[in-house]
Amino acid sequence: MTREVDVLVIGAGPAGLAAATEAANAGRSVVLLDEQPAPGGQIYRAVERASPALLKILGEDYAAGRALVDEFRASAAEYLPGASVWNIGTDRLVDYSQGGQIANLRAASIVCAAGALERPCPIPGWTLPGVTTVGGLQILLKTSGVVEEEVVLAGAGPLLWLLAGQLVAAGAPPKAVVETVPKGRQTAALSKLPGALRAAGYLRKGLALTTAVRRAGVPVYSHAEALEVEGELAVSGLRFRADGSEHRLACTALGLHQGLIPNQQITRLLRCEHAWDSAQHCFRPVLDDGFQTSFPGLYVVGDAGGISGAKAAALQGRILGIQLATAGSGAGRQAERRLGSLKAELGRDLAIRPFLEALYAPDPKLLAPADSTIVCRCEEVTAGRVREAVRLGAPGPNQVKSLIRTGMGSCQGRVCGVAVASIIAAEQGAPPDQADYYRIRPPLKPLPLTELAAYPATGPDDEEREP
Repeated sequence: MTREVDVLVIGAGPAGLAAATEAANAGRSVVLLDEQPAPGGQIYRAVERASPALLKILGEDYAAGRALVDEFRASAAEYLPGASVWNIGTDRLVDYSQGGQIANLRAASIVCAAGALERPCPIPGWTLPGVTTVGGLQILLKTSGVVEEEVVLAGAGPLLWLLAGQLVAAGAPPKAVVETVPKGRQTAALSKLPGALRAAGYLRKGLALTTAVRRAGVPVYSHAEALEVEGELAVSGLRFRADGSEHRLACTALGLHQGLIPNQQITRLLRCEHAWDSAQHCFRPVLDDGFQTSFPGLYVVGDAGGISGAKAAALQGRILGIQLATAGSGAGRQAERRLGSLKAELGRDLAIRPFLEALYAPDPKLLAPADSTIVCRCEEVTAGRVREAVRLGAPGPNQVKSLIRTGMGSCQGRVCGVAVASIIAAEQGAPPDQADYYRIRPPLKPLPLTELAAYPATGPDDEEREP
């Protein structure tokens, strides 16, 4: 028979760790599935084995993740690392692959803490070897202590400056920071500053980072546009225009970043209601006050429900964990007081978001790549081909997918999804939510045929697998 659990958490980042810990400590049966070999997610990746020197480089915010991981390890939650969820049925039967074997669990409540993805940044040449995301470069630093010594960082957002500061602390500062925040954006964001003062600590940290990078002698180019990667077999440089002048920077590595977007594969798989977030310029699942989606029993916390940062993600996870643990029995007075305190802290922490979203919203020019620019890397489909498919009558991403195979590669649309939807919407002169998004089907991740062949088409109770 299929094993039943009270709470199944997907993702071992700050939101998933906190939710699992709280629910398990309250006596619920909890299983946490995560693709990585150790807990921490992207933000706290490899924090358990980070050396004191690396902790100093990565900063106190990263080091704070160790306490969250230790708390989870000490809880009664069952942890299954290296487990990739590839299907969830309408009966909340979760199929996953671990160690070359397929298994499943059925949960009364499923917590999706799948985190975020970096927004795709399709510019000419972005598919060349040596071009990666800023997050990808940071993963190298966290897991292996590896830094690229001839790297240029280009784009916009707090993570861009965070990595630049970490590289400076590592003694390998980037060759340059090329910031794509348009002119006038700082002035426009000032109206959000009074509210952001409730979370003034983030403003101080941001100012300290940018100051440290500039004091290290790193050239900073502001209001950059018309970015183009140079190179034949690999990246050799970045060309761009800033303040009316043309620039070229030689480099052997380039990190691109245009902010983060929610990882919506799981919520799309279960046909949850989604909405276009005009402030964050992305789709996000519609959630009620208790973090529940339109699919009963499926909850989303952390960046998978809207970009909020590591601290807010952990707070959301704690709140949800307590709520799930007390569901049906009613929260006691102590739990109610703790929930009230956590919710107040979450409100203060989120006060910074409107300011950051106004300041670092992606440049509209970057959301409209030239016709010759590849937007779907897996299938090598250009923006021009997407626009042509729309002119031929394709109303949305799924029809474009049928015509020219966008989103059919190994990434299953994670990289190109938002970019394709935005191009379609712009071509139609309509909001992105009218064009909508890819229809996600199982498996969520590529699986070896040997695993699929060994798995029955129906479950122990002869129920359908596909949602």
